[in-house]
Amino acid sequence: MPHHIDYFFSTLSPYVYLAGTRLEAIAAENGATITYKPVDLMALFPRTGGTSPAERHPARLDYRAQELPRQAKKLGLPFHLKPAHWPTNPAPSSYAIIAAQNAGGGDLGALVQNIMCASWAEEKDIADDAVIRDALEQAGFDPALSDSGLLAGAETYGANLEEAAARGVFGSPFYITDTGQKFWGQDRLEDLGASLAGRL
Repeated sequence: MPHHIDYFFSTLSPYVYLAGTRLEAIAAENGATITYKPVDLMALFPRTGGTSPAERHPARLDYRAQELPRQAKKLGLPFHLKPAHWPTNPAPSSYAIIAAQNAGGGDLGALVQNIMCASWAEEKDIADDAVIRDALEQAGFDPALSDSGLLAGAETYGANLEEAAARGVFGSPFYITDTGQKFWGQDRLEDLGASLAGRL
């Protein structure tokens, strides 16, 4: 029976950028489907024992400043530790992803990565409508979804937050399989693949 992955993530998360399109490759290798669930991570943190980067201890911030560029280099990805437009409002890009998933017809994995690249590699504002429309178009979706999907996107975005909190999601990226296995972080994608394949 084909597996399914619920993918909870924030478009503000550098670790989602570092994940690239490896989730999609793993799903394809194992015949699994993916439901993309953008969440408001800043609203989720206080509900699940987390803290926003701005509130973290200097020791944690210092480690983050070393680890992110290190991981990006290992993965061969261009990366700005402090991009010009971060943090920004994650809602518009999240609404667009939700609208695109509802509409179909394009590549959702590419859309997510286009948005992440715009922020962390190209230093663009992913709350800007032109940036979102370009990301949609490049991934094969109607760029007008950035406008038409606002209402449904807002409702689903709120529902995703409640679902995430109820199901034990506490960070981004976070993957939950149909068998209830949970994986937190882009560095656990290999384990996710092994679980889907029945090796773990």
